Amino acid sequence: MTTPTAPSVIPGPPGGGSEPPRELQRQDGYEPAPLGVPTTVSSYLEFLPGIYESSEFLGRFLLIFEHILSPIDRTVGNIADYFDASVTPEEFLPWLGSWLGLVIDGRMPVENRREIVRRAPELYRWRGTRRGMREFLQLATGLEPEIIEPTLSDIAGNRNLAYRFTVRFRVPAGTTLARSYVEALVEAEKPAFAGCAIEIVNG
Repeated sequence: MTTPTAPSVIPGPPGGGSEPPRELQRQDGYEPAPLGVPTTVSSYLEFLPGIYESSEFLGRFLLIFEHILSPIDRTVGNIADYFDASVTPEEFLPWLGSWLGLVIDGRMPVENRREIVRRAPELYRWRGTRRGMREFLQLATGLEPEIIEPTLSDIAGNRNLAYRFTVRFRVPAGTTLARSYVEALVEAEKPAFAGCAIEIVNG
């Protein structure tokens, strides 16, 4: 979201005269009015006593402030949309995710990022479990992973297998999946005490 800057609109020459036509503004150094803002007389005159409504100079002078403030008014009027993951601007998604403690990796497709923020309450309910890991990784990669944990008998035979699991992706032909990307996702979601091996099987 950019900060609006003051447009180069000045009152006309002494003795009156109308504002240059809209299509000539760019050629003469004028910036076009923001969408929905009048181009000749400011709508702010409606909020002044009736005696000022016929003042051409005041109508043009107030356009300077209306050009600056109108985009800000629109932003404030639609502020609720910035907290809705479905419609918020793309650059706001990491910010929304930070409120929820989510890692929003920039390599995810935009729609995947939106879906992760939308489903954050459900994902947190299962965080640290096999189901939670599987659903998070599927949202982030578009591929359903296999989460393989050792059985109790496996651990009894080899204590080094305790608190370890394997994440295996089967990647279809013609599709790529970066190991570094998966590692970053797993590291952000797995329990801190657990170890993980990642397998990416092509074809």
